[in-house]
Amino acid sequence: MRTFALVVAVAIATSCSDTPEAAAEARAAPAGGGPIVVELFQSQGCSSCPPANANLNALASRPEVIALSYAVTYWDYLGWKDTFARAAYTERQRAYHRSGRSDGVYTPQVVINGAKALVGANRAGLRRAVARAGPLRGGPAIARDGDGVSIAAGSGGPASVLVVTYDPRERRVPVKAGENTGRTLPHRNIVVDLREAGVWTGKPLRVAAPGAKDPALRRAVLLQKGAGGPILAAAKL
Repeated sequence: MRTFALVVAVAIATSCSDTPEAAAEARAAPAGGGPIVVELFQSQGCSSCPPANANLNALASRPEVIALSYAVTYWDYLGWKDTFARAAYTERQRAYHRSGRSDGVYTPQVVINGAKALVGANRAGLRRAVARAGPLRGGPAIARDGDGVSIAAGSGGPASVLVVTYDPRERRVPVKAGENTGRTLPHRNIVVDLREAGVWTGKPLRVAAPGAKDPALRRAVLLQKGAGGPILAAAKL
């Protein structure tokens, strides 16, 4: 945590409240044409993460955004084991670093459309980055197809077809140890499953995507150009 204290402290110092400029940026964010994929990497054991969680929670209800919260494992040693963390989510963040999409592995980190990484604690900065990135364009159409997903023909393959299952409900976790001792942290859109369902090569493709056992959970499909690569297309199911 100390390694990243300075950059996170600067971000938090400028992110505690929305400004008229930030609100204008949010209203100007493009709608339609496809979703904007916003992935937050965070941990309940990170004292700098609660503002970023709040920022993602604020984006979660926007229809033009797929907001995903991944709990990572590498701060568990500080005294509190994150209740949602999985090694696969830590590896996903590391893949973005290996691909050059991010300049490090830290929390809270946001990656937008698989292309741009930034500190997630600054709400105004995050809204501006989301507005600048805009919806994904140029990728193939993705549509629900019974208990599966159909992906149209297009260019840019091969790409992995990732099915993400997340919980849109607010999950409030009382933290009893570590840096956030005594705090109750609200989470939304916590990722509970991430799996590769196939590889799209540019030809039409249908993959199985059966519904979650819990009807309250939601799913999204991401078409991603390799581990840690750009997201070509995405859809909420």
